[in-house]
Amino acid sequence: MTTLRIAAAVCALALATTVEAQTSVRVRGTVAALDADKLSVQTAEGKNVAIRVAEKTEIVFTQPIALADIRPGDFLGVTSLRRADGTLSAFEIRRFPKPSNPGHRPFDGRDDQTMTNATVSAVVEAAKGRELVLTYDGGSQKIMVPDGASISMLVPGNRSHLVPRAAVNLTAARDSGGTLDALRIQVGPPK
Repeated sequence: MTTLRIAAAVCALALATTVEAQTSVRVRGTVAALDADKLSVQTAEGKNVAIRVAEKTEIVFTQPIALADIRPGDFLGVTSLRRADGTLSAFEIRRFPKPSNPGHRPFDGRDDQTMTNATVSAVVEAAKGRELVLTYDGGSQKIMVPDGASISMLVPGNRSHLVPRAAVNLTAARDSGGTLDALRIQVGPPK
């Protein structure tokens, strides 16, 4: 009987996790407005998405830093473009406070963009410019860092960072009435 109860509990937990994953929504864009607890985000497609921001919503800010602030042993998330010659060129580098989802994979379902979450082995001056050497379990990547790459670190944020034209990348859950409730908002400086 105890085995049956454990199996039922495991199935219930798996079902709850699956339902939660199905109702999570990722929204990327820029802040159009924040009015009380209502955040309006304009997506790259030009669509305005309304999201409720609660007291429990986690807000993190992407504070700009210099490449010189990155050291071997730091954990980074690097979004790159794959050049015609196969080399990777970073357009966004984010230093994380702790490792998160290590590995190297396509980004946003595109063949020409990658996401590498890995530990810095070296920051070097290469013949073609600055280069990061990143390692993760099962592999490594060399990524060129052009002068225009966005480099930042995540720090605790707050509602004051949610200003018009600020870039946001957020996760929200849809409630039973269809309203999107922000779970976590990553916000950067306004552009």
